[in-house]
Amino acid sequence: MKTVEWKHLRGLHQLYTEGRTRLKVLNNTYIKKIIFDQKKLIRYQKGNHLVLESTNRFKVFFEREFLATFEYYNKFFEESGLENNSKKNFTEQDLKALIFVFYNKGEIRNRMTTRKKLSAELFRKENSKYIENRPSLEKAILQLLEVDSFPENDPKNHQWRWVVDCLRPRFIVLCENLDCLKVPVEYKNNDIELWYVGGNNTRPLLDISADKLNLPIYYFCDWDYNGLDIYCQVRDIFNVKGKEIVLIEPPENSKKLPVAVKHHKSKWKNQREFSGLDRNHFTKKQIESIKQLISKNEWIEEESVDLIEYLKHF
Repeated sequence: MKTVEWKHLRGLHQLYTEGRTRLKVLNNTYIKKIIFDQKKLIRYQKGNHLVLESTNRFKVFFEREFLATFEYYNKFFEESGLENNSKKNFTEQDLKALIFVFYNKGEIRNRMTTRKKLSAELFRKENSKYIENRPSLEKAILQLLEVDSFPENDPKNHQWRWVVDCLRPRFIVLCENLDCLKVPVEYKNNDIELWYVGGNNTRPLLDISADKLNLPIYYFCDWDYNGLDIYCQVRDIFNVKGKEIVLIEPPENSKKLPVAVKHHKSKWKNQREFSGLDRNHFTKKQIESIKQLISKNEWIEEESVDLIEYLKHF
């Protein structure tokens, strides 16, 4: 999917409302290659390469592709109390995490966890001290949660589930990681309801009532030991409920990463047959793909799958 950060999205919105901008939106790869070079929806002002202007076709394109996302980000700044120029201090992943915290602050406060635990959930590609090492980020998170500090110890009760609702869901996707839920506009617009229960925290699924199981349910995860092991646990829970769930498969040409890559903690159980996973939960094709990953000590990140495009075929 296209990636356009807030600072560039503001520039596109200025082109949409005013027809011109001095903001450096061409620093974004998608805007430069697709919107500027390929589609030619924006161009330099004649005689002045410091200013970009929109063509007469840009407005319809922006409304279709970006307006909902812009309004989502803009609403966050208006409602959260954080200054709109906070983008200068936060990376894109920081901003997405802050938006998630703000719109789920009630649930997060109710199950308030340690700084390290929340850091691991929000920033899974960083180490657990990511928030601790970024004081301005920690201050913003605490401000959004309206608390003074994180607790020193995790609470015992870890029974929670986050849901991104939509009016007319066609599918439910149960996500191993939080990433999809941080900026869910495209999923909502495509009638996809997202669930997240916190990785290994599968017990809340036991309490889901039958009336919520009428829609097709897909499981979206990294193809590594932890992701597939949790999938087996989830599948066992839904089997008891008489509900089949479908494992989302990465494309055959997906980039495969070494298990030992930085910040990746999931390791295959090479001393156990099929890494100790239950073969009954996988198709023959899936088994062969997993065996290849195990033999080469590799894994596939969930980001290799365009979830919206994948579900268009169902």
